[in-house]
Amino acid sequence: MRCPSCGERDTRVVDSRDLDDAAIRRRRECATCASRFTTYERIESARLTVVKRDGVREDFDRDKLASGLQKALTRRPVPAGAATAAADAIESELRSQGVSEVQSSVIGEMAMERLRSLDQIAYVRFVSVYQSFSDLEQLKREVDTLYAERSAEAPGQASLGLVAPMPKRPLAAPRPGAAPRTSGAPTATARRTGRRS
Repeated sequence: MRCPSCGERDTRVVDSRDLDDAAIRRRRECATCASRFTTYERIESARLTVVKRDGVREDFDRDKLASGLQKALTRRPVPAGAATAAADAIESELRSQGVSEVQSSVIGEMAMERLRSLDQIAYVRFVSVYQSFSDLEQLKREVDTLYAERSAEAPGQASLGLVAPMPKRPLAAPRPGAAPRTSGAPTATARRTGRRS
């Protein structure tokens, strides 16, 4: 393994950790310049081919899937490795099925389900691009579906959290020595016009 800093081949492993059933993370140190770097080792699995909508076939690319998920999760309050973990889980699920070919639509559905459980805003972002929403009505229908599901899970839920609730304005404190106003007491405007509020 070449050192990315100086290009020297003489490196040693200083730490190894299993990430999951199919990957190992290794910390390495260069014997020449002493810089440290991380490498990942994955078991090379049987070839998995993705059949796209137009019939074109290409090798499954976990990094491409993780990149798409990461774009949807940009600036969302999720753990740093959420996109990579979701892509790994999708790949593991596909490989556990023992198939050599998979439709791209199946991968898309799996990605949407993962995002839906991770973050609903990221899910809406992904779905709007993946399903090529052409107008706001389609987007509204998707948000309404999410809202209905959330309302069913948590009755009384006021919103999806798409917009932060407006802060309540504090009531003005009564002036010292002023009598508290009752609902039947006329307001200043009512006194001028002779009407009661």
